[in-house]
Amino acid sequence: MRVCLIFHSTRSDNLGVGALTVSEIALLRDLATKAGREIAITVLDWKDRRAPYVAGDDLRLIEVDGAFLKSPKGLWAEVKAADLVIDIGGGDSFADIYGTSRLVKMFWMKFAAHLAGTPLVVAPQTVGPFTKGWSKRLARMSLNRSALVAVRDERSRAALDDLGYRGAPVLASDLALRLPFDPPAPRDGGPVRVGLNVSGLLMAGGYHGSNDFGMALDYPALIARAIDWFKGQGAEVHLVPHVIVPEGPMVIEDDLRACETLAAEHDVICAPAFASPSEAKSYIAGLDFFTGARMHACIAAFSAGVAVVPLAYSRKFAGLFGALGYDHTVDATTADADTVMAALERGFANRETLAAEAQSALARGIDRLAAYDAALLNLMKAL
Repeated sequence: MRVCLIFHSTRSDNLGVGALTVSEIALLRDLATKAGREIAITVLDWKDRRAPYVAGDDLRLIEVDGAFLKSPKGLWAEVKAADLVIDIGGGDSFADIYGTSRLVKMFWMKFAAHLAGTPLVVAPQTVGPFTKGWSKRLARMSLNRSALVAVRDERSRAALDDLGYRGAPVLASDLALRLPFDPPAPRDGGPVRVGLNVSGLLMAGGYHGSNDFGMALDYPALIARAIDWFKGQGAEVHLVPHVIVPEGPMVIEDDLRACETLAAEHDVICAPAFASPSEAKSYIAGLDFFTGARMHACIAAFSAGVAVVPLAYSRKFAGLFGALGYDHTVDATTADADTVMAALERGFANRETLAAEAQSALARGIDRLAAYDAALLNLMKAL
């Protein structure tokens, strides 16, 4: 069975996209075994320079660039040769908020699969928001031509209704809930360990430096205030990057530089440049409390049983965590700095309760993912 993955990546500098890809590949291998089929997986990969963090004889990686997308021997040939194309949309890129260029590329790849007659699976992801007429029309056309559509929260299911999707979507959760990690070694005493994921993109004000995501507060000032407050509580503060871009045009997204600068200014610990999503999750699992603006950094904490207060810049946060009954997300597009700090202080004080809630909510998330597993297995058996 030949499966082609689009808008996944085995070596993305964004470890959240990587977490989804590692989890998807593990699931496909498991389902192929259950279906009694051998599998060959092709990932149309991003051109980030890090080493792939997943491998195997059943895996083939192809770097995607403009020439590949346009060539008859490139994208078209790959989706035509596949038995199944799966698109996870980078988790949340099937929306207007990241700009026209990324969305156009996504539509191009989706419609290549449609035109080739290869079944397209929309893997669990956030859908929307779509605010433009042309993007709404193309999204509706693609969704209604897809063999299987799965979303990771109720808000995305409502977005499907608004777009005019005629099918029955699978209501699942985020695949990265299953990302493997190494549990931390037992600790005997010592200070409380607090992790802050600092978004380099938000520190820069977005891609254009003009508060692109509509934050209702001064994000750099909030981070400095939070670091100082946690230090004042006697905590051991760790600044944790989750998008690590050493160089190139997307360096504005880099968290590591922001973490290193803040760590030097505030005399706190800067986590290392992780080589893989599982390495990042294993580090986060050793903390006692966590907050961050990268959703998959928060998912890593949540799914490792760490108390977490997600700091949202889009509706994807509340949609995902709220769907699982974990209602501790604070929306930085509407809340001011005092409100955010109050939420962090409250979460820190009640971290044992939050950790227990995270474990219960995780079980609900795993149960919801079973619906995607079953639907995908049935589709694979029918091919």
